[in-house]
Amino acid sequence: MVGYTANKDDLLKRLRRAEGQVRGIQRMVDSDTYCIDILTQVSAATKALENVALALLDDHLAHCVAEAAREGGSVADGKIKEASAAIARLVRS
Repeated sequence: MVGYTANKDDLLKRLRRAEGQVRGIQRMVDSDTYCIDILTQVSAATKALENVALALLDDHLAHCVAEAAREGGSVADGKIKEASAAIARLVRS
């Protein structure tokens, strides 16, 4: 079982909303909407995806990393390194 199973419906709803925002941005570009208005919508879509990423990270830490920490040893070390790398990618984006 993956860590986000309990929140799967919420995550899918958020992803569908972000998908709708991206489609809206495509329509805006197609209809030659003012650049700043498009950038505002890009920012909103980016924020929506960041929120999905943070929710997934939270679930991963609470479930997968916590379980690995209870197991200890190299499994715990690997999950912690994996989580750290994921956090670094999110911070850089």
